[in-house]
Amino acid sequence: PFDQPATYQISVQGRIDPAMSDLLGGMAISPATTEADHTVTTLYGELGDQAALAGVLNMLYELHLTVLSVKRLDS
Repeated sequence: PFDQPATYQISVQGRIDPAMSDLLGGMAISPATTEADHTVTTLYGELGDQAALAGVLNMLYELHLTVLSVKRLDS
């Protein structure tokens, strides 16, 4: 359902400072470096509904970050 909480994992190309968690729905932020020496940041956490997910994705867009994947982790 669109109006129910769900846990999401979002991967983006680039680095996000973990201090920006509040701007990104309170999601946990974990930057990592790949074998090709690129930085990929994973955001993980529960969002209240899909409107909250859209807010996080809009903020990533405003930060000029490329979204690599969005996964809903619970059914």
